[in-house]
Amino acid sequence: MVKYSDRAGPALDRTFAALADPTRRALLARLSSEDALSVSELAQPFAMSLPAVMKHLDVLTDAGLVAREKTGRVVACRLTAEPMREALAWLNRYEHFWSDNLDRLTAFVEEDKWPQHPASPTPLPDRASPSSGGSMRRPRESLLPGPTRKK
Repeated sequence: MVKYSDRAGPALDRTFAALADPTRRALLARLSSEDALSVSELAQPFAMSLPAVMKHLDVLTDAGLVAREKTGRVVACRLTAEPMREALAWLNRYEHFWSDNLDRLTAFVEEDKWPQHPASPTPLPDRASPSSGGSMRRPRESLLPGPTRKK
């Protein structure tokens, strides 16, 4: 396996790994609509156990996407968007690359060098292909059955 290391490093890897799961993205979406939610409030709409939600929150916290604050027995979670800004900056570099290439492809396709299609297609001549000519099957060399294996 080829190991590639870029300037963003493991933080970007953790961000994309955290965002790869639909449950974690749904947790982030809930946190984006509210300032802070307790873990139990955050877990309420999901059809999974509280420990399973806690594992997802651990991944999001390790990636720096969620900050937790404990007040008494209540753990409040809030969204921290800085890792997503870094991921967006990384994606924007490639968006410019693809935009430029697609713009060039569009310009090439829209050039007037392509022949115009006629209103009605010209019919092809009605003739058989040269390979469908009179080829004959090769005769079998022997009609007798071959030797059989003895048990």
